[in-house]
Amino acid sequence: MAAWRPPPKTTLSTWAETNIRLPSSVSALPGRISLYPYQRDIADAISDPLVERVTLVKSVRLGFSTLLTAGIFSFVANDPSPILVVQPTEDDCRDYLVSDIEPIAAASPSVSKLLTGDTKEGKRDNMLARRFPGGSLKIVAAKSPRNLRRHNVRVLFIDEADAMHPGAEGNPIKLAEKRTLQFGNRKIVMGSTPVNLATSNVLSEYAKSDKRIYQVRCHECKAFEEIHWKDIRWDKDEDGKDLPATASWCCPSCGVFVDHKHKASMVANGRWLATAPEVKGHAGFRCNALISNLPNTTWSQLVEDFLHAKKDPEDLRVFINTLLAEGTGDGADELDEQTLYNRREQFGLDSLPEDVLTISVGVDVQHTWLEVVTIGWSRHGVAYVLDHRRIEGRWDDNVTWLELDEHLKSRWRHPLGGMLGVETAAIDSSDGVTMEAVYSFCFPRARRKVLAIKGMSGSRQWITPSHQKKRGGVLWQVGVDSVKTALFDRLKTRDFFRFSMNLELVFFEQLTGEKLYTHYKRGARISEFVPVKGRRHECLDAVAYAMAAHRGLNINLDRRESELKQEPQAAPRPRVIESDWIKGLNG
Repeated sequence: MAAWRPPPKTTLSTWAETNIRLPSSVSALPGRISLYPYQRDIADAISDPLVERVTLVKSVRLGFSTLLTAGIFSFVANDPSPILVVQPTEDDCRDYLVSDIEPIAAASPSVSKLLTGDTKEGKRDNMLARRFPGGSLKIVAAKSPRNLRRHNVRVLFIDEADAMHPGAEGNPIKLAEKRTLQFGNRKIVMGSTPVNLATSNVLSEYAKSDKRIYQVRCHECKAFEEIHWKDIRWDKDEDGKDLPATASWCCPSCGVFVDHKHKASMVANGRWLATAPEVKGHAGFRCNALISNLPNTTWSQLVEDFLHAKKDPEDLRVFINTLLAEGTGDGADELDEQTLYNRREQFGLDSLPEDVLTISVGVDVQHTWLEVVTIGWSRHGVAYVLDHRRIEGRWDDNVTWLELDEHLKSRWRHPLGGMLGVETAAIDSSDGVTMEAVYSFCFPRARRKVLAIKGMSGSRQWITPSHQKKRGGVLWQVGVDSVKTALFDRLKTRDFFRFSMNLELVFFEQLTGEKLYTHYKRGARISEFVPVKGRRHECLDAVAYAMAAHRGLNINLDRRESELKQEPQAAPRPRVIESDWIKGLNG
């Protein structure tokens, strides 16, 4: 009879703290799990039968992965059901299984025997699909729509939803949700750090929820307030240098500066407040690293992270997304070409700035000309656009490519005394007509880091080698949307992009020749760079290629600076050995 007795009804927070054990490979504090105060309501919403959807807008360093795993195990042990976990990629699936599911299951006696991976026939399930009494657990990648079609599930967990993008069959999140339609008591749990304000999946779902925020209780006035980054304050010394160790929180209610030492008690006495309580059945939670109790989320540590990140727009975007969980704009607001033109400065190829230590080139290939942009780079990633030129000539004319090669082999006098040349170049081969000519030019020059590239849309890394060999060489893939987004971020201030006085207005017109357009595609909101009507944009593409090429460099800049300070020495004259026989003839 004991075997037939159903498990007691309990909340996920209570069950997890009683039954889940964390091994040393998962947690710095192995043993029985102890939920943080802000995790308890999230956990209980997952186990609440009256809540159909749970949406979590989160930062990193909050322990959501462990909470997600505990939620899965709770259904396995207490409410067996078909369970589907959707991760962005196949690698994410395997990593989640190996790093979280298997070690935590092995350390937790209540679930260790349920997910053995053995079927009734004694055969082991495959790595990402496990059966257990009364249900099954499958972990699939959003990038493989075929995986999402084959399952009918009652419980759906979606992790890092903002890293999932529409494919050939549509929005993978909507495809996954359709797998739950057969169940009236379905549960859909989505969590993610927000990325793009315009296209964020998790922010869109949070807006449909009861929109809960976590409020801490002020140590001084006892008022409940949400901690925002704008209320974190710190001092500076007499020289204006920031002092992260002095970081504190300024309570919006009483204006008192509260030291970090009170953070743990304030968070422990905090509460979740639903700002849209009229919404039922959809619990939405929003929290960031400012309330996390992990050791690397002290306010002083976060201030240090911010001070480092604000030096680069891309790093700042990462800080806002991953630690503040706020999401950011696209960085691609329309820019004024005249404003950029007026920012030109007195430098160029013949008068290199002293800060420039490397040079990259981007080439956009047209059928009757090559658009070439040369950029110098400082130690701290400041870009100096040194030169823009158009090489007239057909793509199939050797003279056109010889002129480009001469430019790539050129060297220019550096203010430190030495000579500096082109370190790397990226040449577009996306046009099927010109592709073979680009391959023929780039592949023999691979040692000079002359790269044949192909622009790829979507959220991708700046530059990665293709797995397939092309005509005996390597084709490099450039995530043009990611590069252009970073470029538009940098163009907003002269701190990161500076322009030579030699550049003409047409360069800036083409540099601002695209804008970001957000629209719906296959049921999902996406953002794409589209041309501005009446403008060309070859220079924008060439700049993006030069940026990507530079990203792929790995150079010791201290050694480079030391080399530039040394005057180039004339090559020694070759030693000539005269033949006695020749001497005899001359005699």
